Amino acid sequence: MKAIANNIRISDKKLNVIAKIVRGMEAKKALDILKFMPNKGGALMYKVLASAVANATHNDMQELVNLSIGSVSVTKGIVYKRGNPISRGRSHPILKRTSNVLLELRVK
Repeated sequence: MKAIANNIRISDKKLNVIAKIVRGMEAKKALDILKFMPNKGGALMYKVLASAVANATHNDMQELVNLSIGSVSVTKGIVYKRGNPISRGRSHPILKRTSNVLLELRVK
């Protein structure tokens, strides 16, 4: 009972803050918290958790009240390299970072 999201357009540092908050929580409580979280990482983590819950309820016939978050792993994804042109034909590099999320649920 897991869900994977690859190459999400947010830095892994920003997403790790959200992962630390929900790690070990009950799935229903974590869904409620993530739904009203004001930052982008909360919405992205909500989608991953909702997918994992849907996988558990549909594929493994589990109920939402029995599920809790087993582990959340946020790793670095690919980095898009862009440039910002400046004077004298030079450019400053811009690194658009992505992250990968692996969320596993367990039964209480």
